[in-house]
Amino acid sequence: MKAARMTASLAGMVAVAATLAAAPATVFAQAYPSKPVRVIVPFAPGGSTDIIARLVGERMGKELGQPFVIENRGGGGGAIGAGEAARAAPDGYTLSIATVSTMAINPACNPKLGYDPIKDFQPVTNFAHTANVLAVNPKVPAQDFKSFLELAKKEPGKFSFATSGTCSINHFLGELFQLGTGAKIVHIPYRGSGPAIADVIGGQVQMLFDNLPSSMPNIQTGRLRALAVAWNERVDGLPNVPTFKELGLPLMNDPAWYGLLAPAGTSMEIVNKLRDAAVKVLADPQVRETLSKQGAAPIGNTPAEFRTEIEKELAKAKEVVAKQNIKLE
Repeated sequence: MKAARMTASLAGMVAVAATLAAAPATVFAQAYPSKPVRVIVPFAPGGSTDIIARLVGERMGKELGQPFVIENRGGGGGAIGAGEAARAAPDGYTLSIATVSTMAINPACNPKLGYDPIKDFQPVTNFAHTANVLAVNPKVPAQDFKSFLELAKKEPGKFSFATSGTCSINHFLGELFQLGTGAKIVHIPYRGSGPAIADVIGGQVQMLFDNLPSSMPNIQTGRLRALAVAWNERVDGLPNVPTFKELGLPLMNDPAWYGLLAPAGTSMEIVNKLRDAAVKVLADPQVRETLSKQGAAPIGNTPAEFRTEIEKELAKAKEVVAKQNIKLE
């Protein structure tokens, strides 16, 4: 009987200790955030990643009562910023934006990145899917994809394409374009879509592959000419621009995406609090309308669903790189 009482007492002490141990984390999560939250955007200002991060991040800050401070850390096709985010303390005060480039294509091209897209991050939610676009400077004498392809094939190496960086999704699209069409074009990498767009508009580079939100304003004002989009259907704002699938290039037709990441080890109480705030923001009609005008569609999935999405995209990128023998060093 005495042994039984001692066992019961010990079990009770263990339960109390476990409760007390969990209490600080719960209290911390309830108080979170108590100071500004840093959000690393792994590309230069002005690109689609930056645009969507600021659109959603600003409103998440208002929702949670603390500013979300966007910090652009461009370079290496997103690898520099992603690597810094992976090394951050898992306290919820340094977050980062995930892209297809940083979580799939860059790791598939370069296994020595210094971070693991699966092990080093805790997914929060995918903000949005966005279309990709092939656009040219208006002085290029081609009004549509077919006539541009004829020009590119006629003079191999004459046309250069600007991208947000080596091993970015936009670089990958350029390589797939060459493989799918047989045309030869020259890659010019930048530290983000913003400076890449500026040089295409200025005529230093003739064309670019980009995520549509960062190029759309310049397409609408005539400073860029869109020739094709990567989307499941034609974009509402560009009804005369065909999809890559329509043009016989289905490998190029997948969208880009932008999501929120925390460092691995961040408590799920904080992760879920962030996700709930993001979902509320993405449900706002004004936010949805803004995303739609940019050629993007809001997502707001669960952390587990976003992890599955990342894993699937990484596996696909590795398969394409191996199958097509694409080398983007």
